[in-house]
Amino acid sequence: MAPKRALTRDDPIERRAPEIVRILSQIYPDAKVALNFSNPLEMLVATILSAQCTDEKVNEVTAELFRKYRSAEDYLRVPEDELKRDIKPTGFFNQKAASIREACRRIVEAYGGEVPDAMEDLLTLRGVARKTANIVLGNAFGTVEGIAVDTHVKRLANRLGFSEQKDPDKIERDLMRLIPKDRWFRFTYVLIDHGRAICHARRPRCADCPVNHLCPASEV
Repeated sequence: MAPKRALTRDDPIERRAPEIVRILSQIYPDAKVALNFSNPLEMLVATILSAQCTDEKVNEVTAELFRKYRSAEDYLRVPEDELKRDIKPTGFFNQKAASIREACRRIVEAYGGEVPDAMEDLLTLRGVARKTANIVLGNAFGTVEGIAVDTHVKRLANRLGFSEQKDPDKIERDLMRLIPKDRWFRFTYVLIDHGRAICHARRPRCADCPVNHLCPASEV
């Protein structure tokens, strides 16, 4: 019986994907969301604030924010300018304040003040697309309906050949097709951790990458 041929970056992604998932999952066994939260509302607000901002900075801001705002109603009681000041260090604070307040308004009016636990309901909230909804569902409710495609997941999905798409929803569909459902939630954070540690946007450390032999974009 001939020995099994080693996989290479030239193999179809359907063959490479399981090995990439296996290797990276072993490298990052503790991968998880980096945002601090203790309930669904905090997870939602932190995720909205994380757009174009580091998780570290968001956690700095929410350490005080979540002591001041403990319910959806709390975000509506203060003047919008006050909320803007409270979240200003995260950047884009005008848009983020408007999104948080309008999302909280709908949560109060349509869902009795509780963050909804269904994808279709979360998507009715301002500032919430599938990425944010997947993060909230997976982390706050333990419900996995997809894969959160942030900037790291998008970059790695393209480089590794999981998807040639640019639209996050289309990338998500490609990833869901190639990755077993029981891996969707954790592999999101495996990709994020690998993007932060090795597969940087501008200067990826391809020589240090454990899956460079399976990556069409590898520079080594």
